Amino acid sequence: MAQSAVTVRGMGKQFFRAAVQRRHDTLRDLITESLSAPFRRAAKLLRGQATGAAELDERFWALKDVSFDVQRGEVLGIIGRNGAGKSTLLKILARITDPTEGYADIRGRLGSLLEVGTAFHQELTGRENTFLNGAILGMSKDEVAAKFDEIVEFSGVSKFIDTPVKHYSSGMTVRLAFAVAAHLEPEVLIIDEVLAVGDAPFQRRCLGKMKEVTREGRTVLFVSHNMSAVSQLCDRAILLVDGKVRTDGETDAVVDEYLSAVAQHSIGVDGDVREFPRNDTHDPQITRVTLNGEPLTDHCLVGLFDPMSLRMELDLNSPQRDCIASFHFDNQQGETVCCLHSGWTHGAVDLNSPGRHVFECTIDKLPLVPGNYHLTLGVASRGRYFDAMERVAHIEVRGADVFDTGDIPRQQRGAGYFLVPARWNTSR
Repeated sequence: MAQSAVTVRGMGKQFFRAAVQRRHDTLRDLITESLSAPFRRAAKLLRGQATGAAELDERFWALKDVSFDVQRGEVLGIIGRNGAGKSTLLKILARITDPTEGYADIRGRLGSLLEVGTAFHQELTGRENTFLNGAILGMSKDEVAAKFDEIVEFSGVSKFIDTPVKHYSSGMTVRLAFAVAAHLEPEVLIIDEVLAVGDAPFQRRCLGKMKEVTREGRTVLFVSHNMSAVSQLCDRAILLVDGKVRTDGETDAVVDEYLSAVAQHSIGVDGDVREFPRNDTHDPQITRVTLNGEPLTDHCLVGLFDPMSLRMELDLNSPQRDCIASFHFDNQQGETVCCLHSGWTHGAVDLNSPGRHVFECTIDKLPLVPGNYHLTLGVASRGRYFDAMERVAHIEVRGADVFDTGDIPRQQRGAGYFLVPARWNTSR
């Protein structure tokens, strides 16, 4: 029997989440609490309960009893909602953090693309950061030098390679960081959501590079919310739910199960999305979404070629730089067919003060072919999503009078998802 490239057995990771301390409304409440504290601690000790700092902490398991094997040359997709434990799993495999219980064995040289660009030094040039980042990722100086021209060409920042990175846009930084990491030659490669950053041409290059890696027979563990990419790249998939392996099997079946589960959640009153499932902690937090001035609901109707306005409200606890917002329209298979991305058209913005902020996107004429879509939305800073909600609403695009039969059959609309207004003339 062939030896596995990755073996995970009984893995668990426990964290401590600080509980909210009791609020004292008056001086009398504070004095009473202070005088009674020693007696409450003594009672807890007699009952065998923890006291002191531990009282303010709540233990929770980000991962629990996770076990699986990945064979050499296999491409494994790891999917699940935000907060399901995907990134924690990859950080343990990449030796960034240790598991609380269980173990993971990786056989062969390991390369990881987690939070690309984290190790870049703002005062160094792109050239210097390329060699520095390559060394951090395990490449020798000669390896980086041999691949340098290829890395720079892939990144598209050749004109600025000798400029300090502090003058780069967030997109340029991410492109160069991914280019360095993508040109490693490890036996096992760990990839976390790299397709969520950069512009459309860069994302296509990322996907092409990852396909090249898989064709070379390397073992790949791939985390993404892009179900189309997972289906294209992965031989097999694992669905994580609340830190546990829910399903392990053929990619399309696991993706279908995941998408079906995502569709079962609903939005609160008045477009309130604070309770919609995602990470336990995030800043900024998306609080409310509206469509055409009305609260977003589970099922929304819009018309072909009608104007459309999407508005996202955020609560921000601390300033964030280089922020973007995005709205994605996904088909029933989870493939994004239309993306509205503030960074591509207006660049990233700095949210300099805590409190409420708003991103609003307006379309003069919605060109989506009549049919059913799902809305996914998020807000990111420097290429990393802080808050995102998958399939938050079902969007039905209704046709104009000429399309009185509702959805246009697939065979009639070809491979496209857009109808472009045009004038036709027939003559002889």
